[in-house]
Amino acid sequence: MLISLHVKNLALISETEVTFGEGLNILSGETGAGKSIIIGSINLALGARADKDMIRTGADYALVELVFQVTDDAMAQEIRALEIPVEEDGVIIIQRRIQPGRNLFKICGENVTAKQIKALSELLIDIHGQHEHQSLLYKKNHMEILDSFAGEALSQIKEELKEKYQLYTKLKKELDAFCVDDSAKAKELSLAEFEYQEIEDAGLTAGEDEELESDYRKMANSRQIVEAADKAYQLTGNGEQSAADAVGYAVRELRSVEGYDDRARELADELENIDALLGDFNREIAEYMADMEFDGERFAQMEERLNLLNHLKLKYGDSIQAVLQYQTDLGEKIEKLNNADVYKAGLEEQLAQLQTKLESLCQKASKVRSKEAAKLAKDMIAALTDLNFLDVKFEIQVRRKEEMASNGYDDVEFMISTNPGEPLKSLGSVASGGELSRIMLAIKTVLASRDRIPTMIFDEIDTGISGRTAWKVSEKLGHLAQSHQIICITHLPQIAAMADSHYKIAKQAVDDKTVTDIVQLDEKETVDELARMLGSDEITDTVRENARELIATARKRKA
Repeated sequence: MLISLHVKNLALISETEVTFGEGLNILSGETGAGKSIIIGSINLALGARADKDMIRTGADYALVELVFQVTDDAMAQEIRALEIPVEEDGVIIIQRRIQPGRNLFKICGENVTAKQIKALSELLIDIHGQHEHQSLLYKKNHMEILDSFAGEALSQIKEELKEKYQLYTKLKKELDAFCVDDSAKAKELSLAEFEYQEIEDAGLTAGEDEELESDYRKMANSRQIVEAADKAYQLTGNGEQSAADAVGYAVRELRSVEGYDDRARELADELENIDALLGDFNREIAEYMADMEFDGERFAQMEERLNLLNHLKLKYGDSIQAVLQYQTDLGEKIEKLNNADVYKAGLEEQLAQLQTKLESLCQKASKVRSKEAAKLAKDMIAALTDLNFLDVKFEIQVRRKEEMASNGYDDVEFMISTNPGEPLKSLGSVASGGELSRIMLAIKTVLASRDRIPTMIFDEIDTGISGRTAWKVSEKLGHLAQSHQIICITHLPQIAAMADSHYKIAKQAVDDKTVTDIVQLDEKETVDELARMLGSDEITDTVRENARELIATARKRKA
């Protein structure tokens, strides 16, 4: 679950921190108080797009920190498998620092990628806003919901289907490439043979370009190398007042007094070792200079060979190894072109076998979807009835498309009738904004029994609802909060009254600047906030009593 949220220098927030509890966490506040900023900050920490304009005026950076705690050992192992650190007590700390031109993600102090953040968020939290409600209008999203409901019953089939479909499309592409006229095939074969022979004639050896470039560079700069080496040679052993002469003189001086002190003898011994090392060095550098003689013919040969290698690398790959691999691929291509009929027949046979397998997998997937669609439709009707759809009909149609895809050949569409006597119609053509939010809540409630995501956030779940329907939504959220941590932004007192923890988001002026803050309310403050949400111009004792009655009613409905 989400333990806490810490935000600093983000939009209207100077710095705030809030600790969330289990069950139903309600966030409320006046219109324009900054409720969207709170949810937006959570989204930012989980990888949503950010820009420098989000940084509070006068600040150098913005910071968002989320602290989660994972109590499911299997989920913790799954997270670690993503190479994401998890503390021993299951705590996961996500930080995002937003700076002009730079964004940093950290998990438990370690730098991570946006891809890792996304993978982690899919395991830990599910955020639902007005945009997601609207996604129900699009038929393409209905299959995803159904497949999510089907879970393990379908996942293995889909995985195998995807794998086989990818192979099918690859082989189909290869076969199409062979379906050309003889003249085009002859040109392709001629080009492949020419390229193969060009590489073959070069007699390439892996890594020779690097070795040759090193030798070429050495010979090209041989004059400078010899001059530098000769100077070193003169300074160390062969010139006037060389290091060797100086060391020899120093040895003689120390030897003249070694009989007076053991330490003098030890120092003389050390210097003699140095003298010997200098002698060895002088011999080696002399040999080095002798080997550095410039060979014009050899230099020209190296230059010619390098030009050839670079030419081949420019045409066929960025390294000799890549060029050799390209030649290997050419050999296979030539073999296929020379035996085109046989190879084509083999491809056709493989495709036929794959098509049969794909057809079988599509049938299995469709069978599972149809079975799970009936279950989901039944559960949806029950959930929608609980949400005050009085005479609702809900059906999931699973139809066959003409063309198969990586997820099968099924076309899934949610159909609904919200009024008696009305025929079933596509969800997208019937539902209003208020109905969509309730339908999405019903879907999430049904799916919650099958998913492992511990935390769910609802924003604008109360769009277009009031009265008895508001109570029904409140009850549904309360039920969902028994198995999940729920964080809900709402304007409705009926939903807020169901809270296990209530937070108020408020905007105020501090030092001539507008600041948004979030605070957890105690019992008395909760009553006052509910009184405000009831719409009274003045919070009187009577209004407060109405608020207390609202809380009492919510507790009865929750029990």
